Amino acid sequence: MPDRPGCLLLDVRMPGPSGLDLQAALPEHGVGLPIIFMTGHADVPTSVRAMKAGAVDFLEKPVQRQNLLDAIGRALVHDERLRRERDDRDRLRERFALLSPREQEVLEQVVAGKLNKQIAAALQVSERTIKTLRAQCMDKLGATSAAELGILAERMRRGSEG
Repeated sequence: MPDRPGCLLLDVRMPGPSGLDLQAALPEHGVGLPIIFMTGHADVPTSVRAMKAGAVDFLEKPVQRQNLLDAIGRALVHDERLRRERDDRDRLRERFALLSPREQEVLEQVVAGKLNKQIAAALQVSERTIKTLRAQCMDKLGATSAAELGILAERMRRGSEG
């Protein structure tokens, strides 16, 4: 993946694989750039198929210069946002990887809304140990409250699903 935002401009009908076939194949090769389709042969089913597969725009030829530039600008902004989100997920994964198995257990209990006393009883350790482990979780994850721990844990859960 390039170091800066980008996008692909594809024609629906190209020699060799169609633009739609290329769109379907790119993720298999690790290419996740936003795609803008242009075509002189627009029809609703084709445009719907392209958009459902993730195209960010679908333009009919002839395309006015400003419309094309605007579409490219939107695609670049979209790619920049996706890159930031991916980088944020990667950093979050790295921070979660710093947690020991015991800290992960405590984090799960904190996120579930359990009190230190309840967590201590469940894990058969002192409440002071739980306070220490909880503080270590907060430090490693950069959280300042239990609510923030919950938000980070939810982001991590969502990030690992997609």
